[in-house]
Amino acid sequence: MAAAKSNAEEFTVSDLSSALKRVVEDRFGYIRVRGEITGYRGPHSSGHAYFGLKDERARLDAVVWRKAFQQLAFKPEEGLEVIATGKLTTYPGSSKYQIVIDRIEPAGEGALMALVEARRKALAAEGLFDENRKKALPFLPKTVGVVTSPTGAVIRDICHRIADRFPLHVLVWPVRVQGETSGDEVARAIAGFDALPAGGDLPRPDVLIVARGGGSLEDLWGFNDEAVVRAVAACSIPVISAVGHETDWTLIDHVADRRAPTPTGAAEMAVPVRAELQAAVATFGARLGSAHRRLLDRRSQDLRSLARALPSVDALLAIPRRRHDEAAGRLARALVSGIALRRNRLTHLTERLSPTVLDRQLRSERQRLTVADKRLDPAIRRILERRRERLVSTARLIEVLSHQNVLARGYAVVRDSERNVLTRAGDISAGMALHLEMDGGTVLATASEAAPGAKAERRRAGSAKTATSTGGKTRKAAAKPTNERSPATPVNQKDLFD
Repeated sequence: MAAAKSNAEEFTVSDLSSALKRVVEDRFGYIRVRGEITGYRGPHSSGHAYFGLKDERARLDAVVWRKAFQQLAFKPEEGLEVIATGKLTTYPGSSKYQIVIDRIEPAGEGALMALVEARRKALAAEGLFDENRKKALPFLPKTVGVVTSPTGAVIRDICHRIADRFPLHVLVWPVRVQGETSGDEVARAIAGFDALPAGGDLPRPDVLIVARGGGSLEDLWGFNDEAVVRAVAACSIPVISAVGHETDWTLIDHVADRRAPTPTGAAEMAVPVRAELQAAVATFGARLGSAHRRLLDRRSQDLRSLARALPSVDALLAIPRRRHDEAAGRLARALVSGIALRRNRLTHLTERLSPTVLDRQLRSERQRLTVADKRLDPAIRRILERRRERLVSTARLIEVLSHQNVLARGYAVVRDSERNVLTRAGDISAGMALHLEMDGGTVLATASEAAPGAKAERRRAGSAKTATSTGGKTRKAAAKPTNERSPATPVNQKDLFD
């Protein structure tokens, strides 16, 4: 037995892993596995997706390569129960086996409904389904935008219904309404319509219809896409949802501004019936004309009733006519009496303005002027005489008080170089330039020496200044009184007459 064991075939780890890989792949090949997705975190940066499938007793690793992941109709989601179709293989690097998935489908409608309900609650919690954010549909749009398949019966039903009710411009944005890319295409179409500028070459729709015919939950799955819901919520154009039959509900029905049971019902919501509008306008016009006629008849009847209550024209004008006749009679008499009064006044004025009266008044005024002139001349002469005597007296006083008379008796006025009058001998120092004003003119002179007592007086003045300094502080000496006056003012004239 030991020899048998020693003769067993020897494998390397790589050879054994490769052999197991071939056995597993040849034995199982393509299989379908049902389980709950776990550990899903979205696609890797390489585009591949790695997660696991589990049930209550086991777990199976799963991988979806990038190309297959892009073609999946249903993308993996955490906790979703699915049926995965793929190839079972091993991973020699970690001695594990896994399934390489090519296709994923929900494990029955119950799983899809649970997923839709969970997504609906999450979006409702964001407020995307609130009624207060929904917009009102325009009463009469000019352009209707339709997001649907261009080849199905839905677009024909919508266009036919709009043409019957109120023909207008319809813009179609073609999209796939089923399959793995339908959700993204519908979301881009709604955003594209919303991005059209107002007044551009392509008219901007006033209302949008997102439509699709009936089908299973899997067929309508693109309209449960979160991107579609958010595109409708962000659209500034009112959106009508018309997906499936009346019993079919998708998430776009909750977020749309209005939900139509069918695509034909969406067209009826979008536009009114032109014939009904024309009939309503005609009815309103007829009612308006009838009401206007009744109003005119009522106003005419009221006017006639008021006119009968008014007095006649003769009655209204009787008193004014009588007043006019009386005023006209008084006017004629007033004119005659007024003319007579003014003629009498003119005659009186004419008599007052006769040449004899005027000549007498002129002589009287001349006599009054003569008397006034005789009285005026003596008074003026007396006033002038008094003024002349006052002027002569003032001139004599000026002559007597003038210092020129003093100078004529041998006196002189002494001034320094600045024409200041010097009245004391102590004000003159040796070498000082002097101006001596005498009778007949001014003589320039220079003092040869100071007058006796001038030095002592200056010393006393200096001592007085020094004595003003006490306690280290110097006080300014009081200003010395001076008798200096202007050259034109007489100096000590009073003393000369004492």
